[in-house]
Amino acid sequence: VQLQASGGGLVQAGDSLRLSCAASGRAFSNYAMGWFRQAPGKEREFVTAIGWNGGRTIYADSVKGRFTVSRDNAKNTVYLQMNNLKSEDTAVYYCNSIPSGSWGQGTQVTVSS
Repeated sequence: VQLQASGGGLVQAGDSLRLSCAASGRAFSNYAMGWFRQAPGKEREFVTAIGWNGGRTIYADSVKGRFTVSRDNAKNTVYLQMNNLKSEDTAVYYCNSIPSGSWGQGTQVTVSS
């Protein structure tokens, strides 16, 4: 499987970004998908996950109410809408299946305060 995250960038605190993650190589719709992030000098952490059909979602407390995960199985893509971004959201964002497979290329999100 190949996972390619995109949509990151440099934004100001309070701004919004929408990340996308395109998956290929296996039956995307069979798997729950998650977003994870890794800030400089820190371990990779869980951000959010969405069930195989989008019917269930869970969020880390740090992003609850600001981030929204969604997916389009017809496009083999999972999305992360990030609103009211904060400086502490600065990290490289990755997507992966749950259970996790190989990690693909992440996308850098930098939030300036």
